[in-house]
Amino acid sequence: MKMIHVSEAVGSALCHDLTKIVPGKFKGAAFKKGHIIRPEDVEVLLSMGKEHIYVWEITKGTIHENEAALRLASAACGGNLTLTEPSEGKVNLISKERGLLKINMDLLYSLNSIDQIIFASRHNNTLVNEGDVVAGTRVVPLVIEEDKIIEAEAVLHQDILVTILPLQSFKVGLITTGNEVFYKRIEDKFGPVVTKKLEALGSSVLEQVFVPDDSEKISDTIKSLISKGAEAIVVTGGMSVDPDDVTPYGIRQTGAEIVTYGLPVLPGAMFLLAYYGDIPIMGLPGCVMYSKASILDLVLPRILCGERLVRQNLVELSHGGLCLQCPECKYPICPFGKA
Repeated sequence: MKMIHVSEAVGSALCHDLTKIVPGKFKGAAFKKGHIIRPEDVEVLLSMGKEHIYVWEITKGTIHENEAALRLASAACGGNLTLTEPSEGKVNLISKERGLLKINMDLLYSLNSIDQIIFASRHNNTLVNEGDVVAGTRVVPLVIEEDKIIEAEAVLHQDILVTILPLQSFKVGLITTGNEVFYKRIEDKFGPVVTKKLEALGSSVLEQVFVPDDSEKISDTIKSLISKGAEAIVVTGGMSVDPDDVTPYGIRQTGAEIVTYGLPVLPGAMFLLAYYGDIPIMGLPGCVMYSKASILDLVLPRILCGERLVRQNLVELSHGGLCLQCPECKYPICPFGKA
């Protein structure tokens, strides 16, 4: 490309978008890449503060920013994503459906370590909706050496950088433990909270069963619900270390594989995750009843996307795992659960 004065630019082709900003009214491309400058454009360009512009003079071994951004976005794009057309040198990645955003962070850091390459994303494991922008990419110069793009593509071909895991519809068995609820001394407050969160994510409660503080009955009820078709089990109550809190032991009695009992998230430290074969079992601490955002909000979307969690996944929740208990909860637009 070469730089020329706008008075000499009539008949030349722009090699990049030119942005116009009118505070509070407009921000966008007044002239697009490839636009042929007309005599009437000169005054407009001058009013935009553009006395000089760049026009095409491409040399071998270089590519334009728009082509570079498209190549980066295409190489990074996994399932359930679509790309925008380049605009001002940038391409966005858009979710095609509701689901869980997965970002390969090691790959992201490797890519952005290449000079003049820019790729920004939303947080890993963010629940997104159809049409949401989840990432964007561009290069720094208007024209970049193609070797840099080839280097970036080689990094991206190692694995998928960005993908969306669609939410699945689970039939969930809900077990509410505790003598106080079983014998109707108090009203169940857990069930409505869990049911609402499940339904908001497209799943449903297959059946809710009330069980006293009896580990054997808890174990038998888990197995019974699985035999009836439950694809996940949620057990509420009895998750602390008091002598009468036997829920963790009842889950163990099923023979399920315990991934963790206790994890570094507040609220939610006494959470239990286990697997009975491929069936996830979640033991929920009392905080889920009254906290607007808790461990359940961090783990449930991942479970409902079919992700099988291991202990390391839960350890990683410690970074961002402290809820600030704001007077007005704005979750998920807050730091809770964000690494």
